[in-house]
Amino acid sequence: MGAVVAAAQGHGAKGDNVYEFHLEFLDLVKPEPIYKLTQRQVNITVQKKVSQWWERLTKQEKRPLFLAPDFDRWLDESDAEMELRAKEEERLNKLRLESQGSPETLISLKKGYLFMYNLVQFLGFSWMFVNMTVRFFILGKESFYDTFHTMADVMYFSQMLAVVETINAVIGVTSSPVIPSLVQFLGRNFILFIIFGNVEEMQNKAVVFFVFYLWSTIEIFRYPFYILYCIDMDWKVLTWLRYTVWIPTYPLGCLAEVVAVIQSIPIFNETGRFSFTLPYPVKIKVRFSFFLQIYIIVIFLGKYWLYNRLFPVTSLGGRVKCLNILKVFRVISKGVVQS
Repeated sequence: MGAVVAAAQGHGAKGDNVYEFHLEFLDLVKPEPIYKLTQRQVNITVQKKVSQWWERLTKQEKRPLFLAPDFDRWLDESDAEMELRAKEEERLNKLRLESQGSPETLISLKKGYLFMYNLVQFLGFSWMFVNMTVRFFILGKESFYDTFHTMADVMYFSQMLAVVETINAVIGVTSSPVIPSLVQFLGRNFILFIIFGNVEEMQNKAVVFFVFYLWSTIEIFRYPFYILYCIDMDWKVLTWLRYTVWIPTYPLGCLAEVVAVIQSIPIFNETGRFSFTLPYPVKIKVRFSFFLQIYIIVIFLGKYWLYNRLFPVTSLGGRVKCLNILKVFRVISKGVVQS
């Protein structure tokens, strides 16, 4: 069989009439075609007897006007090649995913890795926070002056490990912005290693206690929040604390860092540490304290920039707002005036 013959009563170009046609295909087709009647047309599905490419559909070169091919099923050789290529790419991608592991496995590994990192950091900062708190209640102000010698090792470890947060942001493990994370990492480590670690005279000052205590206060709420996030849990009280505690502690921490830098300037001037002389013909001695004075300005600008990032502030009802820090201070100051 290489043709289709059909006749039907219907309403067409000649009104109500009997319409019929005889259509000869280019090659043989299987008998028993499938007919489907709609309000607009008659769909006839015919299958080739031999699967091969035809130059055209019918023997006559000119296609009849009433004949409308189903272009959803229509393929030429280039379309077929693209389809085969797409299937091959899909097969290769499937093999690649199987070799790399399923997406669920990768997500589980990422969450496990982040959970362990945040847990280690939480344990480190909470140990320092509890230790400094207990020592303060027992020894009072005397505990201020040996804070560095009792906390330095753990603080060194925790602050060096914090580089992982910047790396995670760079490689896309977390969605945290890279620049704020890098600014905080570099700023804290400059204070820790250059101001405190390299100047023995600074290690016995009370400002060390305040810097370490304020850093720890921020982190003992931040890291548990991330830990719960890794296991898909949400504790609204902790969320509120995580996005509220930083409002007073962050500027206080900034102030403590500035005080530490100011107190170190006379020491660097006296010892000449990190100072250098420019080569001939200038031969000017550049004191490290000059850079520290510039760094004080950098601290204020950097913290101001970080503050003006939109931080989420969470209410106990769980509703998260993004507020500019200047608006926060405006609300606080307005409340003070009204009271």
